[in-house]
Amino acid sequence: LSWQGLHRNFSRTKKISRPRLTVQNIFIFSAVSLGLLIFFVLEKFLWRHCHEREKCPVHPFAYLNLIGDGIHNFIDGIIIAASFMSNQSLGFVVTLAVVAHEIPQEIGDFSILIYGGFSKTKALIYNFLTALIAMTGGLFTFFGAEILPQTLYLLAFAAGGFIYIAATDLIPELHRERKTYNSFLQFLALLAGLVLMWLLKQNFA
Repeated sequence: LSWQGLHRNFSRTKKISRPRLTVQNIFIFSAVSLGLLIFFVLEKFLWRHCHEREKCPVHPFAYLNLIGDGIHNFIDGIIIAASFMSNQSLGFVVTLAVVAHEIPQEIGDFSILIYGGFSKTKALIYNFLTALIAMTGGLFTFFGAEILPQTLYLLAFAAGGFIYIAATDLIPELHRERKTYNSFLQFLALLAGLVLMWLLKQNFA
C-alpha cells in the first residue's frame, strides 16, 4: 500500500514530458533528409566518387559544397533584404550578424575547395560567384516574391547537404590521419569551430 502511494505521489509531481511533434518540425526533418538524399544521388550518379587525386583532379564533394553554399547565400540575401524592408537599423544589425558568420564559413568553404582539388585562384573565383547568389535572394525579396516563409526549409535542405558532405567525405578523410600530433590538431580545430558557432549564436541570436 505504501509503495502504491509513493508511486502515485511521484507520478503527480514528476511527469515525463515528451517533445511535441509539430507539422513544422516534420517538414524541417523532411527537408534535411531530402537534402542528404539528393546530395547522395548527385554524387553517386552524376559524379563518380573518388578519393585518389591522380584519378580525380577535383573531388565531387567540392562541387556539392558549392551547391550547399549557394543555397545558404541565397537565404542570407533574403534575410538581409527582409530586415532592411522592415527597419533600416534592424537591417544594419542583421547584415553585421550575417557577415560575422559568413567570414569563418567562407574561409572553411575555401579550404574545402582547395582540399577538393581546386586551385587557389579557381577556389576564390567560385567562392565569389556563390557569394553573389545572395544578391539574387535579396532581389527576390525586394520585388515581393513570397519566399520568406520557405527559407527555413531551404536552410534545412542545405544543412542536409552539408551533413552528407561531412559524413561521407570530410570525416573519413580526417580518420585517415594516423599521426597523433596531427590528429590532436584536427580535434582542436573541430572544437574551435564548435565553440565559434556557439559564440556566434549567443551574440547574434
